[in-house]
Amino acid sequence: MPVRPAVLEAELEAHLRGICFKTGPPRRIGVEIEWLVHDARSPRCPVEPDRLKSAATALRALPLTSLLTFEPGGQLELSSLPATSLTDCIEAVTADLAQVRPALLAMGLGLAGHGHNPWHPPRRVLTDPRYDAMEAYFDRWGSAGRSMMCATASVQVCVDAGHEEPGPFGYGRRWLLAHLLGAVLAAAFANSPISEGCPTGYRTTRQLIWSQLDPDRTLAPPPGPDPRTAWARYVLDAPVMCIRSEDGRWDAPEGLTFREWIRTGVPRPPTQEDLDYHVTTLFPPVRPRGHLELRMIDAQSGDAGWIVPLAVTAALFDDPEATERAYRIVKSLAETAGSRPAPRNPLWRHAARAALTDPELHTAAVACFAAAQEALPRLGASPEVRAAVAEFTERYVARGRCPADDHLDALYAAEGDLIVGKDSQ
Repeated sequence: MPVRPAVLEAELEAHLRGICFKTGPPRRIGVEIEWLVHDARSPRCPVEPDRLKSAATALRALPLTSLLTFEPGGQLELSSLPATSLTDCIEAVTADLAQVRPALLAMGLGLAGHGHNPWHPPRRVLTDPRYDAMEAYFDRWGSAGRSMMCATASVQVCVDAGHEEPGPFGYGRRWLLAHLLGAVLAAAFANSPISEGCPTGYRTTRQLIWSQLDPDRTLAPPPGPDPRTAWARYVLDAPVMCIRSEDGRWDAPEGLTFREWIRTGVPRPPTQEDLDYHVTTLFPPVRPRGHLELRMIDAQSGDAGWIVPLAVTAALFDDPEATERAYRIVKSLAETAGSRPAPRNPLWRHAARAALTDPELHTAAVACFAAAQEALPRLGASPEVRAAVAEFTERYVARGRCPADDHLDALYAAEGDLIVGKDSQ
């Protein structure tokens, strides 16, 4: 491992403040889509690591525009390039999926959109040393870490941070909007009510898992007038998940924050590269990486299910009129949220368990989806995209439902059929 110069605490803090919010007019949109990979004939059967390894090799040979990666449990992720319009983003990722799905099917594999694996317990298939260290770190907090690493999948929407100055597109206002709107998005697109074949009592089990993880790296930074300072403090005061040693091993130190690592220089002085990696191990519901990365939306079912949360989020963040309306709508949720950070405050807990059966979240979702539908033509969204959002709104949002309710209905119907069958014997 090459020797890199250590840096001072003030330099690293300045680095964080400089890169967390890259301000300017909102112009670009991106999406990261995760899928559970399953056997095409028997989705309930885990896919063996050798099959996943062969699939990864084959898929990486495809001429994709998106970055293709695999998560520790074998989940497949496509990360789009920043696009200059919603239409460009959708077209690019759709074209990539049109290559990925047939290639997987030729190997007897398929993709399933669930926020949490509904069939079997988490099982890690990637054995990189950093994942060994990550697992060892999360095990100190219980089993939720393994579930997060190996059994969850999401649709992560990335929007520009916004202008430096105050106003509808000011980055501080968009930062607040993301945290309040995030609960509405989590509720509307909740799609993970089942674990190992049984209901968990939550419509988004993925959010439940997030609330059970190490709070120092999964809670939102404390609110305040200066998000840059709050984020820099949050990063430096978060525990270090793993440190790469000179011989290439990864260690999971216990109780060492990054700030303490800087000040002590033990086991070796940290570098800017170490800090940049440390940021990737922090999982708050909204992560500033120059842009805002909204991480609270469950993976969605179907070939194009991911398009609806992408389109709705883009409309609410990038159309001035919709942004202003969304901000007014979700500000009313601030009292319910209270002072506790997401995702452990009452608003986010209601979103995880009740989704849109919660009256307050339902009212906010109806108004936000209406604002998004009105904005999509102004953003140049295609008729197909507008129709998909309208269909989702009518099927779910207007009725106080979410995709998780379909899974629960099917499960209870199947259980009822079994009971009837037993009674008739």
